[in-house]
Amino acid sequence: MTDLTLLQQITDYSNRHDPYPLYARLREKPVHHDETGPYVIGGYHAVRALLHDPRISSERRNRTATTELPGQEDGDEGGTLPPNFLRLDPPEHDRLRAITNRPFGPPHSPHRIDGMRGELQTIVTDLTDALDGDEIDLVERFSYPFPVTVICRLLGVPREDESRFHGWADTLVATLDPQPGQDVTERDRIAQQARIELGLYLNGLIEERRKSPGDDMLSQLASGDAPESRMSNMEVLSTAALLLIAGHETTVNLITNGMLTLLRHPQVLERLRADARLAVPLVEELLRYEPPVQMLPNRTPITDIEFAGTTIPKGSSIWLMLAAANRDPKRFADPDRFDPDRVDIQHLGLGSGIHSCFGAPLARLEAQLALSELARRLERPRLVEDPPPYRTNAVLRGPRQLRIAIDGVRP
Repeated sequence: MTDLTLLQQITDYSNRHDPYPLYARLREKPVHHDETGPYVIGGYHAVRALLHDPRISSERRNRTATTELPGQEDGDEGGTLPPNFLRLDPPEHDRLRAITNRPFGPPHSPHRIDGMRGELQTIVTDLTDALDGDEIDLVERFSYPFPVTVICRLLGVPREDESRFHGWADTLVATLDPQPGQDVTERDRIAQQARIELGLYLNGLIEERRKSPGDDMLSQLASGDAPESRMSNMEVLSTAALLLIAGHETTVNLITNGMLTLLRHPQVLERLRADARLAVPLVEELLRYEPPVQMLPNRTPITDIEFAGTTIPKGSSIWLMLAAANRDPKRFADPDRFDPDRVDIQHLGLGSGIHSCFGAPLARLEAQLALSELARRLERPRLVEDPPPYRTNAVLRGPRQLRIAIDGVRP
């Protein structure tokens, strides 16, 4: 069986429910490649090394190969905004990420995320209170609305506008999961209209915050007090779009994959119900065992590099398979076993290196609060369908629906 055939199987929707046996085959060779496809890397130590290699670029302009996945094209920008810092290399990446980090976390705003704990808990409690009925779709009723509400609060979107923001997020996220038979032209038209409306709305909000800044993140991005801490309007818009799409999508999948895993491991669910402190190591193991981002198919070398006996030419496409690396038996003992007591868990579920997940502290906290609340309050939860229907996107892997039967919700 050729490398290309294996890669086709990995990206084929029919294997989305369990790609891990295919990842195991991928790891049998240090580099998988055929004459026209990408260079695919699946071993833990190799993936980690390339995530830290300065010869590997994230900028599209450096790539001459065209091996993209459906839904990957232009991602959050859709061609209407400049690339966000995830798609840039130093020094521009470092400048924009540093500015964004000032209002988001240490050292300038060390209490930003922890200071949101009470508000996040209130959102989680309210969403759980509303889980009435004998059967629920956890994605629709909980996993999806939670993080987009959090992003609204983080950016400083007025409460009365949150429903509009949810609508734009719905439309833009749909472009990441192309459906069979879908009218692509109409989908793109609707998505472009949503980008324009969202951009106009955020631009107006940015202007308001420049004149009268508050303590929200958008105010601080828009009102830098020195040239080195200031973004242009377009850069603020691009960063806000990144926070909306990338931050939201990661957390939806992390929570949904997490609840699915707990329902498949009822003894762990019972432990979490009895002791919420288990949520911290449990989420780390989830990030290894069922990472929300499966692969990074958007890297390219800026010069020819020799890797594991293979020459990877300048401008080619490199796919770094995070999920395959996270189950590498050369790094993790018994890697296909879900074990929240696992020690030395330096997973790659949130990346590594300069492009490691910017929103990692927030995603971790959201997942910890969400899973501990669901474990404590749902009465006898059980899966209605296993495996559930998955999203079409091979990069952002998670159930499209997670139907759960419950006997009620505890107070």
